[in-house]
Amino acid sequence: MKKLFSLLMVALMVVLTACSGGSGAEEGNAGGANAGASGAGGAGSGDKVKLRYAIWDKNQEPAMQEIIRKFNEANPNISVTVEVTPFDQYWTKLETAAAGKSLPDLFWMNPANFLKYASNGQLAPISDKIAADQVDMANYPQALIDLYTFDGKVYSFPKDFDTIGLWYNKELFDKAGVPYPDDTWDWNKLVEVSKQLTDPAKGIFGFAAPIDSQQELGYNFIFQNEGYVISEDKKSLGYGEPATIEAMQFLNDLVLKYKVSPSLQQMTDNTVNVLFESGKAAMITAGSWNQIEFSQNEYTKDKVDVAPLPQGKKRATVINGLGNVIAANAKHPEEAWLFSKFLGSKEAADIQAASGTVIPAFNGTQAPFVESNSAFDLQVFVDAAKYAVPYPISLETRKWQQFEIDYFKKAWAGEISVKEAAKMVNEAGNKVLAEERR
Repeated sequence: MKKLFSLLMVALMVVLTACSGGSGAEEGNAGGANAGASGAGGAGSGDKVKLRYAIWDKNQEPAMQEIIRKFNEANPNISVTVEVTPFDQYWTKLETAAAGKSLPDLFWMNPANFLKYASNGQLAPISDKIAADQVDMANYPQALIDLYTFDGKVYSFPKDFDTIGLWYNKELFDKAGVPYPDDTWDWNKLVEVSKQLTDPAKGIFGFAAPIDSQQELGYNFIFQNEGYVISEDKKSLGYGEPATIEAMQFLNDLVLKYKVSPSLQQMTDNTVNVLFESGKAAMITAGSWNQIEFSQNEYTKDKVDVAPLPQGKKRATVINGLGNVIAANAKHPEEAWLFSKFLGSKEAADIQAASGTVIPAFNGTQAPFVESNSAFDLQVFVDAAKYAVPYPISLETRKWQQFEIDYFKKAWAGEISVKEAAKMVNEAGNKVLAEERR
């Protein structure tokens, strides 16, 4: 009897083990099916994966939430939380997170800071994943891809781009009986018309030329004059070049010689946008992103428009753009890649374009942006990408850019000459570049 009982117990245990194994296999298959449906390669158990996504523009949050909603339709097991931090605090917060190894899984990056984070190993390169998933990078402007390439590896899908145009006050032009700017304008025409529109008695200036690298001052005109800001090998700044100095002198003359621009102090007391939005500056150079602000401002919403920048020796504008990057220590790298890839998709670009907040980088998706606001000729910004020059960067872009501001402010105040300021920027900036190579 004991022997029979033992045999029965062994048989029972075998049956129970088999059943348990069968149940486990079925659960495993179910988890695999869920992972396949969601497209999340690392979520085989079907567990909810949470990603953090950091941005700095509150105006773009609704579009980002809509993109996440669309992403979740195919990836229900991946939850994405958007963290919005104002731009002025964004980089400080990001640096603190990087030091504490607590970066968000994905976050916005700009060219000025990209090399710093990529070279420090804080970002995950995506070149191998692009190749494995056969993503066609020809869908993006090459200049933007180059901005997010380091050591031969791509780190981001370009999210959007911005270019610069000449914004002008139609009402002030009409009162002065002056034709609106068009693509035939050059630097001489800008000076001529600025003189016609300047009315000191009413505190109105034809053009505003403050100290700002991308939008209002410097870079656009330097490139139009065939100068450069930084050499291709990132070893030296170009402020010692005659063409670069000449471009800066032209802008300085608008303030001090021709007096068609507000003074440095006036542009410090009130930003250029404030002057433009109060009818005190008839023309400014400003980016595509300003169209939201100008369309919502009671004064400018129906009084202004935009034209191509006046050209110098050639036509040029600076192109800049954001990228979505993945933290090197992201907790869920596969899921982060899936979301990153969707952020770079045509579907996501269409959503951004329709919001009118930015020009999406995905080729062929810019039409909704242009159509989002019929009050302004937004096609100007899209067309400018054809002759745009990449935003100049190095590992420590912000350090030498501060020298540009500090020393050229002295020239704009009439304390030193433009040539002296350029020399000082060049010397100080080149020391920064030398330190970067150590």
